[in-house]
Amino acid sequence: MNKKYAILVVDMLNDFVTGALGCDRAKAIIQPNKQLIEGARKLGVPIIFCNDSHLKGVDHELKHWGDHAIRGTKGAEVIPELPVLDEDYVILKRRYSSFFQTDLDILLKELGVTSVIITGLHTHMCCRHTAADAYQNNYEVLFAKEATNAFTEEDHLEGLKYAKEVYDAESLTNAELLDLFK
Repeated sequence: MNKKYAILVVDMLNDFVTGALGCDRAKAIIQPNKQLIEGARKLGVPIIFCNDSHLKGVDHELKHWGDHAIRGTKGAEVIPELPVLDEDYVILKRRYSSFFQTDLDILLKELGVTSVIITGLHTHMCCRHTAADAYQNNYEVLFAKEATNAFTEEDHLEGLKYAKEVYDAESLTNAELLDLFK
């Protein structure tokens, strides 16, 4: 079977990089994400931004994490360093997983995607839950090793380890991923 890839860019939003939940480790993956996204676009790989988009005062997740990525605010926008182009796709999510009650699965199916590459934040949380649902929906799961991160190195490595052990998700460098797309 021929593989068709898509890149899922998870929560590379202002609030996750410089805002309410911002951290230096998020800033460290901006350039690797930019490199991977630009290289993938040139090779015709779909880019899908999977963005937290919460309803203020409503969403369950806000009780735990406080207000962040509130729909319609600057905090809920993709960081300017990773512009969303007309040919890209945007999925708005209200929970950790990019699949949970969104139209991501039907989009991937209609694009003929068989394998997803997960990038973004946070490896042990939103990326992990997205990987779980991708696996449950029969997609091959890969992680962009250089383009994912978490609040701590321990959380990041734990997320990658869990994804490998449970979903057989390989963690590849940008160069290795771009080679796959050729």
